[in-house]
Amino acid sequence: MSPALTHQDAHGRVHMVDVAAKPVTGRRAVAGAHIAMSATAFAAISAGQGPKGNALHTAELAGIMAAKKAAGLIPLCHPLPLTSVKVVIEPDTAGTGFDIRATVECDGKTGVEMEALTAASIAALTLYDMTKALDKAMTISAIRLLEKSGGRSGDYTWTPPGT
Repeated sequence: MSPALTHQDAHGRVHMVDVAAKPVTGRRAVAGAHIAMSATAFAAISAGQGPKGNALHTAELAGIMAAKKAAGLIPLCHPLPLTSVKVVIEPDTAGTGFDIRATVECDGKTGVEMEALTAASIAALTLYDMTKALDKAMTISAIRLLEKSGGRSGDYTWTPPGT
């Protein structure tokens, strides 16, 4: 049995879910993304010497800014009073790209998954923008929710398929 679509009424019209009666609880979500690139682009970003300056710091800041704007970008996403946003970008273990991890927290009536996913996505897109002069074939992938806690649905931790 499929879960009910909470953002549609009986006539198929979309609406923002009413969260007025829900209690305020601590909410936390962690999202990830990956960007793969050429050795030249990887070396430049790692050294902080991209064509447009320090791409890692700029992308981390862009991710933080994006989390704060998720409700303005995603039509049925609630605006939330975020209490913390952290974006960390680190080289992947293969040395061919970067792993992005965005952690968002709030005390609210609905979760912060979309804010974390938006932060990770925009951080990856910013890395692409900052380095596209070196490698137009960069690939952004693995945008996914890694963890979530708080709220009625409880905790969630992503596990790789097949494990």
